Amino acid sequence: IDTAAREVHRDGEPVALTRTEFDVLAALASRPHAVLSRRALIEAVWGGNWVGDEHLVDVHVLHVRQKLGDTATEQRYVRTVRGVGYRIGTGR
Repeated sequence: IDTAAREVHRDGEPVALTRTEFDVLAALASRPHAVLSRRALIEAVWGGNWVGDEHLVDVHVLHVRQKLGDTATEQRYVRTVRGVGYRIGTGR
């Protein structure tokens, strides 16, 4: 993830993300292995004044996963921490 250039590459190939998808991924990558709640991601991406359904985050995370080649059973990049939120990396 190159945040300055707003580019993501997987196995040397560029990954086309929307602005919001990139922002979600960058927010997760800014704190490797830390679990971010939906609310924390909303504040990082949309700002603290955003009002709406927090499950919007789930939709964007799903799109990021699909574009990175993750599946529900094989979460190599973005992992769900059940009942808490999301993290990037193994969390070890």
